[in-house]
Amino acid sequence: MWLQKKIILNKKHRGVHLITQEILQHIPEIQDIKIGLLHLFLQHTSAGLTINENADSSVRTDFESFFNDVVSENKPYYQHTYEGQDDMPAHPKSSILGNQLSIPITQGKLNLGIWQGIYLCEHRYHASQRIIIATIHGEV
Repeated sequence: MWLQKKIILNKKHRGVHLITQEILQHIPEIQDIKIGLLHLFLQHTSAGLTINENADSSVRTDFESFFNDVVSENKPYYQHTYEGQDDMPAHPKSSILGNQLSIPITQGKLNLGIWQGIYLCEHRYHASQRIIIATIHGEV
């Protein structure tokens, strides 16, 4: 079985957002898959996707602080600044994190580790809604 859906996430403020449940709400068909894969592709260049700890919310705050330290704003060598001070730093942050994930599906559930969740890392202060293409391939 193959299935593909467009998931539109509401605007989110800058930061790291746990979106596991939001994703699952859009693709209830996962419940029918015995074994398969969920592929998520984010159609944007100023946000990223990652999987990380979902038990302690301080992880999200630390992620944001880390990336702001590693890829800071207002560097004198930035040329791509037409959309504001957060524009250029958002692009390398997105490239470092990546814009796609593949997650196994086992017996109708995402086969994530016990402390793992799916995160949207929003790098813009005034981002628009974000679009994720979800593709499921599996055996029913």
